[in-house]
Amino acid sequence: MPSSISSSDVGSAAGPRHALSPGLRLTASDRPGVAQPVPERDIPDRPWRAISLAAFLIVAILTSLWEVRMRQLGLTPGDLGDNASAWAEQRRRIDSEPIKVAIVGDSRILFDTDLSRFQQLTGVRPLQLALPGTNGRPVLEDLAADPKFKGLVIVGMADTSYFRDKIGFMKQALDLGHWESPAKRGSFVIHRFLAQHLAFLETEYRLSTLVARTDPNWRAGVEGPYNDVWKIGQSFGDRQTFMWPRIEQDERLRQHALAAWGGFRGPPVKPAIIAMTQAKTRAAVDTIRARGGDVIFVRPPSIPEIRANEEKRIPKARGWDALLTTSHSAGIHIDDLPAAQGLVIPEGSHVSRACATVFTDAYVRRLVTLMPRLHLMANAPAPLSARDCRPRTAG
Repeated sequence: MPSSISSSDVGSAAGPRHALSPGLRLTASDRPGVAQPVPERDIPDRPWRAISLAAFLIVAILTSLWEVRMRQLGLTPGDLGDNASAWAEQRRRIDSEPIKVAIVGDSRILFDTDLSRFQQLTGVRPLQLALPGTNGRPVLEDLAADPKFKGLVIVGMADTSYFRDKIGFMKQALDLGHWESPAKRGSFVIHRFLAQHLAFLETEYRLSTLVARTDPNWRAGVEGPYNDVWKIGQSFGDRQTFMWPRIEQDERLRQHALAAWGGFRGPPVKPAIIAMTQAKTRAAVDTIRARGGDVIFVRPPSIPEIRANEEKRIPKARGWDALLTTSHSAGIHIDDLPAAQGLVIPEGSHVSRACATVFTDAYVRRLVTLMPRLHLMANAPAPLSARDCRPRTAG
């Protein structure tokens, strides 16, 4: 007796619903009322090799054109971007390395610190744990809760960023620093490898992102991605981050960034937030010092317009000065660094790439006078000043 799925059913009483082309197998539609759990259909005879080759060439040509265009816009291979996984990778180094210096804070200390200059001056390359758009206090507390860390913490502080009750944009980074799935870690490693060779992988310049930014009022009454902060930095190995050179050269991008920072205006910081920040900071500082570490605060520069807004929301006396007093800590404020006055701050909040080296030189030289655990190398380079990073004018 023939099987219910045998091709001999073609001649059954029900008969086929239509004539089959030679070489094609039966499908369920050819056998009404007959069970066939796995329909079969032959692959039609087509020039598949030619089609595959054509598809490959089209993809390759379009990808190459996009890569060329991205490089024309100033994107470069080796700009690895920065995300929570990149931060987590650095954070995990504390588990296996004796970290002498770690930097926490927001994007200012991230952009404004030249790790290589720091190393040239002290022989120590800091662990960069600052996060853009993020309150540095929770990261300071995270280090305080880790008994493996016994080094010096440099806390970069933009006043209105540090004195708030929320961590900010990158809370996920803290979570990934303690556990990251193999799939997520593997995806990050693959992307980083490809980013060393391809510029078009820049997330801020994905086609979907660019399209969404074409209309500043794309939905009435809703603030769209046009008003977000766009790409302003470049990140390299061990999260060395600098100002993206195009921000210094492109007036439109520079003005857009200035407008984005203007959107961070807000009411004065509440006294309860100030008190909470002081208390939690002091507790973290005391914990780190109890096991042999130390903490120092650094206030990077910002342009007068932004500085005035920050002072309005939390005056220096109530914020910076009071925090140093309550935590019994030393601090390095931009106002106290003569060599770092008049730096180039293209978009108002972060110094240029060249000036990051000057600012680092200035604050590290002050740092070694305040922290006995660090000292200047005998072959340290000569001091710098703002003149070393200002654009030269013709004539």
